Parts: sequence; structure tokens; C-alpha cells
Amino acid sequence: MIVFEIPAGELVDELNRQAAAAGIVNAAIVSLIGAVDSFTVSTMPEDDALKDTITEYDLPGEMTGTGEFRNGFAHLHVVMGVHGDRAIAGHLHEAIVRTHFARAYVIPAS
Repeated sequence: MIVFEIPAGELVDELNRQAAAAGIVNAAIVSLIGAVDSFTVSTMPEDDALKDTITEYDLPGEMTGTGEFRNGFAHLHVVMGVHGDRAIAGHLHEAIVRTHFARAYVIPAS
């Protein structure tokens, strides 16, 4: 298992950069944990599973997630705990880490 740590920056880009530096092309992201200052996720409208509804949130979130690296790029699904004991879930497009950190626990494909 490899652990990628993101102390600051854009989470998805930083994961892709660290995976490339480690020579990882395909892998399971078995755990993603941390907190972000803002994030963008997408979900599918109930009447068309081929479309994405992308929403940007300019608020902090406690993050948990999983995913994979496919062809060198991170594909992540997350749940963000936000103020008011709410959860926002979806496919993660972008997340800014400034105040806290994020860690991804990765198992490379054999």
C-alpha cells in the first residue's frame, strides 16, 4: 500500500501528480480521508444517467471516499460532511485543501 498525502493544493491534480511520480497507472484508492476548504461534485439527474449535474460548494467539508486510478487519472467518489450535520455525495471533480490535509491509501494493480 502507498499513502499519498496532500497538505495543501488541489486534491485531484495533486493525486494525479503523485501517482505519476510513483509510476502508478492503475490502482485502487481504498480510502480517502481528510478535510477540504471547498469542493465540486457531480451527480446524475434521475431522468438521465448519462448526464452530470455539477455543483460547486464554497464551504469546508469533512471527507471520506474511495476510487481508482485508471490510465493514470484519479476517479473518486466522496461523501463530504458539512455544517448542519449534512452530507453531500458524488463524483469529485475538484477539492481545495488549505486548512487541514487529505490522505489517499492506494493499492497498485498487479
